[in-house]
Amino acid sequence: MGTNNRLLSLDVLRGITIAGMILVNNPGSWSYIYAPLAHANWNGLTPTDLVFPFFMFIMGISTYISLKKYQFRHNFATLQKILKRVSVIFLIGVGIAWLSLFFRIYHDSGELPFWQRLGTAAWNFENIRILGVMQRLALTYGATALIAIFIRHKYIPYGAGGILFLYFFILYFGNGFEKSGNNIISIIDRAILGVNHMYKDGGIALDPEGLLSTIPSVCHVLIGFYCGKMTLETNDNFKRILRLFIFGTILTFSGFLLSYGCPINKKIWSPTFVLTTCGLGASFLALLIWIVDCKGYKKWSLFFESFGVNPLFIYVAAGVISILIRSIYFTYSGESVNIQKYVYSIILQPVLGDYFGSFVFALGFITICWLIGYILYKKKIFIKI
Repeated sequence: MGTNNRLLSLDVLRGITIAGMILVNNPGSWSYIYAPLAHANWNGLTPTDLVFPFFMFIMGISTYISLKKYQFRHNFATLQKILKRVSVIFLIGVGIAWLSLFFRIYHDSGELPFWQRLGTAAWNFENIRILGVMQRLALTYGATALIAIFIRHKYIPYGAGGILFLYFFILYFGNGFEKSGNNIISIIDRAILGVNHMYKDGGIALDPEGLLSTIPSVCHVLIGFYCGKMTLETNDNFKRILRLFIFGTILTFSGFLLSYGCPINKKIWSPTFVLTTCGLGASFLALLIWIVDCKGYKKWSLFFESFGVNPLFIYVAAGVISILIRSIYFTYSGESVNIQKYVYSIILQPVLGDYFGSFVFALGFITICWLIGYILYKKKIFIKI
């Protein structure tokens, strides 16, 4: 199958996950979503539940590649690089949450004078959500990077397994599999973060990116890191595919078999969710190595490469654009509508129907994001976050 030091499949998988995250986050209407594009209500696994953990898995591989340049040394320069990246990613996530809340409060305070509305909306920190997708990426990257430079890599699988084992008992004895305010995850997050700084799921303060559930998500990146080690310590693509496929199959079957006692659940990031999605991610990467790097079938992958070379920048840009199109209002037929409502409710829905119109809106949105990524890709501009 030949050898290769640079795996295009890594960029492709990274791009697929970012494109998937943007697609499922931006339907025309949240009331009309095809089942595969919606998260599982509680226990279970849908295709949408795979995109975020796949990205975290590939982030683990990228962390291995990045730290390998520094020979995994725990010196000041390496620590500074890690902490700087953690801080930047985390603050960007908080900034996006602030921007969303700013517009929401601004529009809800229409009876106030302009400057008072502006000040009220800008000074909204008492209700801002502290954690989120970007914040989880920052924390899990930071934890994995520090573990990688201080602990011998052969112990990482055992450490990840131990963490997941301990987390299961925390869930088991803390009503962790119950969707209620009595869930240990909700209790701890409410105590540390405060209910006003958390995501509400059906009126319950149960944050899917909360503090406690960040612990097993670190294992996601650690497993990705170890897969990166297994994959990149050899240049033989056949060995890479074999190792990833065997490892992925073991994890996937383990996750599904153990799900009888420990349900697969993304919202609490259950141990079986970690095992299953990491296993599927490893197997999917093995498939992409065979298709892209071995067989050379690359033309179809250009769309995803454009996302994969600037993943976090495009994800952040998508988040900002999404906020803006929901927050910029204008008058149409005597009614105040935002851009999203105009495009979906007035243009797409009457012609394409509820569900297909919502899906086409999401496709249009991701096309805009792809154009941004494609321009950067063609100009060889790579924005590191």
